[in-house]
Amino acid sequence: MQLSGRRRWSASRRCHTPPLASQPAAHRRNRGRKVNDDTGAKQVQAHELPVAQYVRMSTEHQRYSTENQSAAIADYAKRHGMRIVKTYEDAGKSGLNLKGRNGLQALLHDVRAPSPSFSAVLVYDVSRWGRFPDPDEAAVYEHACKSRGIRVIYCAEPFNNDGSLPSTVFIGIKRSMAAEYSRELSVKVFAGACNIVQHGYRQGGAPGFGLRRQLVDEAGTVKGLLSRGEKKSIQTDRVILVPGPSEELAVVARIYRMFLDDGSPERVIASALNREGILSDAGKPWTRGTIHQILTNEKYVGNNVYNRTSFKLKIKHVRNPPESWVRCNGAFSGIVPVEQFLRARAIIDARAVHLEDEHLLAVLRATLEKHGALSGIVIDEEEGTPSSSVYRSRFGSLLRAYSLIGYQPRRDYAYLEINRALRKKHPVLISEMATSIAEWGGWTKTDAATDLLTVNDEFTTSLVIARCQQTAHGSNRWRIRFDTSLHPDITVVARMGPDNCVPQDYYVFPALDFVAEVLPTSEDNGFSLDAYRLDSLELLYQFAGRTAVPETP
Repeated sequence: MQLSGRRRWSASRRCHTPPLASQPAAHRRNRGRKVNDDTGAKQVQAHELPVAQYVRMSTEHQRYSTENQSAAIADYAKRHGMRIVKTYEDAGKSGLNLKGRNGLQALLHDVRAPSPSFSAVLVYDVSRWGRFPDPDEAAVYEHACKSRGIRVIYCAEPFNNDGSLPSTVFIGIKRSMAAEYSRELSVKVFAGACNIVQHGYRQGGAPGFGLRRQLVDEAGTVKGLLSRGEKKSIQTDRVILVPGPSEELAVVARIYRMFLDDGSPERVIASALNREGILSDAGKPWTRGTIHQILTNEKYVGNNVYNRTSFKLKIKHVRNPPESWVRCNGAFSGIVPVEQFLRARAIIDARAVHLEDEHLLAVLRATLEKHGALSGIVIDEEEGTPSSSVYRSRFGSLLRAYSLIGYQPRRDYAYLEINRALRKKHPVLISEMATSIAEWGGWTKTDAATDLLTVNDEFTTSLVIARCQQTAHGSNRWRIRFDTSLHPDITVVARMGPDNCVPQDYYVFPALDFVAEVLPTSEDNGFSLDAYRLDSLELLYQFAGRTAVPETP
C-alpha cells in the first residue's frame, strides 16, 4: 500500500489539523490567501515551528521506506506550520533495541544539549520509534525528549500525542501492539528457519573454510556459488553447502591429521599454518578458536545443525541444550570422514571434564612456577591449562584466583576490581536515592540510557561515584569524572571511603554556580567547595519532598 493518495491524507487532515486558535498568528493571518512576495514568505518561515524528523526502516515492508516516511512527515509539517530543520535516520535497523540505531542515539544526545535547534520530533508512527519487547523502553526514550520540552509527534496515528488520557491509552496500546508484532514475527521466522533446515538447506552464517555456499532454485537446479557477503535475491531460492577448492580441502585434511595422528593441539596447528602464510576463510591468520571450529562443527561431515544458540528479540544470548537443536543429518556432502570427526570430538570432550577448584588452583600454581609470572595470555597459551575465562568464571576474576595461590602481580591491578565494583554500585545508589525521595513524598523518573534522575518533573539529578585512592603519605585523594553530555540541574558526587565500599561523604553541586574544572579531590578543599559537602543526602531528600495539602471543603 502506498503512502500517497488523496483519501488517506484527507482522513489524516481531519485527525491532525489543530484548532485555528492554536496555530501561529502568522499562519492565521495568511490562512486562505497565497503569499507571493519574498518578504511574506520569509515572515511565514520565521513563524514556523522548527522540528526534527526521525525515520527508521528495517527490511520488512516497502511502505515503511525512509522516502515514504519523509514524504508523509513533510506533508504533516507543511499543514501544521512546521519547518523540518534536522533529520535523524536509521536505515535497515531493527527497532527491538537502541543498540546500533545511531540515528536515534544521536537524537537523544542532541535533545540533552543546552539549546536544541528544534522544538518537536516528527515520527511517522509508533512502530517507527521502535518495536521494543518492553513497551516501557519506548516510553523512557520519549520521556527523555519530553523532559527537555521536546514533544514526539506521530504523524500517521489517528490521535494527538498531547498527554491527554485518550492519547496516553492509545499510545500504550500501540506500543504493546508493536511489541507483540515483533514477538509473533519472531515465532514465524524461527518456524520457517527450522523448516528450511530440516529440508537440508543452509540457514545463514558463513560457510567455513573448505566449504562454499551454492544457490539453487525451488526445483533444486544449481544457479551458482555465492561469494562472501553475497545474498540470494529471490525468496524461493535456497542455499546448500558444497566442497570448496581442492587446496582448502587439503588444509582441512591436514588439520585433522596433525590433531589425530601427530597429537598437535589447536594452538600449534594454527602457528604452523600461519608460518606458511596460509590464511583462514576470513582472510585472517589462524587462531586456536578457528582451528577448534573445524574440529567440532558437524557441517564438515555434512550435517545441518541449527539453533545451538539463540538471540530471540535481541534480549539475551542463550546456549541451547542439544535436545533443542534442529538438525538434518547428511544434508550436504561432507569433506571430513565421520570416523575422524568422532575421534576428534572424543579427544575434545575428554578435555572438557569439570575440574574442582583445588585442581584448577594447582594447575595455576604449576603454571606460575614454570613461567615465574601469570597473565591471561600466559594462561591461555599454556598447553593443558584451562583458559583464563574458566578462572574468571569460577573465581570471579583472575586477581581473585591469583590471591588464592598467594600470587601478587608486579603491577597493581586492584583498581580494576574496584572500578568494576563501583560500576555495579551506581544503579544501586540511584535506586536508593529514588526510594528516599519517594519516602519524603517526591517522585522520580530514571532515564534508562543515562541513569539521569528527573525529580518531581522539575529538575534533573546526576550521580557521580568518586573512587578513593591513598597517596604515599597516607592521605586520601578522589578521582572524579563527569559526563559532560548530561547537563543535569544538580550533580551529586558520592566520595567513597578508603575501602571503596560505602560513601564517606557527598557533594551536591547546582549547575548554576558549579564549575567542573574545580573538583573536591582532597580531604580539605576550602570553603568554596566544602560549603556543598554533606555527610548524608537527607537534606536533598527533604528539599525534593512534597507534602499533600488537603482540599478546602
